[in-house]
Amino acid sequence: MKITLPPRFVAGPNRARALAKDDRGSAAVEFALVVTPLIALMIAIVQTSLTFFAQQNLETTAEKSVRALLTGTAQTSGMTQAQFKTLACSKLPAFMKCANLLIDVQAATAFSAVATAPPTITYDSNGNVNNAFQYAPGGTGSINVVKMMYLWDTQKGPLGFDLSTLSGGKRLLIATSVFKTEPYK
Repeated sequence: MKITLPPRFVAGPNRARALAKDDRGSAAVEFALVVTPLIALMIAIVQTSLTFFAQQNLETTAEKSVRALLTGTAQTSGMTQAQFKTLACSKLPAFMKCANLLIDVQAATAFSAVATAPPTITYDSNGNVNNAFQYAPGGTGSINVVKMMYLWDTQKGPLGFDLSTLSGGKRLLIATSVFKTEPYK
C-alpha cells in the first residue's frame, strides 16, 4: 500500500509549486489587509457624523434661546447672563452638558460692524476656560450678536484622524446669530 501525501506536505521544489497554486486562505489574507483601513474609515465617519449632529443641535439651541432676546423678553424681564445661560441650557439636548456651553452676547452699531470670528479660548492652570464673555444685549431695534460655543469632546481615531481644534481633545463648536431686535416696550 502506497501512501500519497497531499501537495502541502511534499518537501522540496514540488512543495514550492504546490504552495504557489494553493489559493485556500487567500480570502482571509485579503480580508485582513482590507479590514484595518475599513474599520478606521468607519470610525472616522461615526466621529464626523456625531460632531455634525452636535453642531446642528447647538444651532437649534441658539435659535430657540435667541428668541428671548429677539422679542425683548430677556431685556424687559431684566434677564442676567446666568439666567440666559440657564435658558439656553434648558434647550440643549440631553447628551450635551451645560458646563461645556459658553455664551457671548454683544450689541453692534451696524451689521457691517459685526465681528463673527471665533474667539480664542484661554484656560487657567486647572484647565478651565477663563475667558470673560459679555452679556450686553441691546435695546429695542438694536443689532445683537450672540455666539453660543460648545466644547465638544473628541477622540483621536485610528490612522491619525483627529477632529479636535483645542487642547485636551476638544473641538470648539460655534453657533452665531446676528439679528435686529423687534420693537418692544
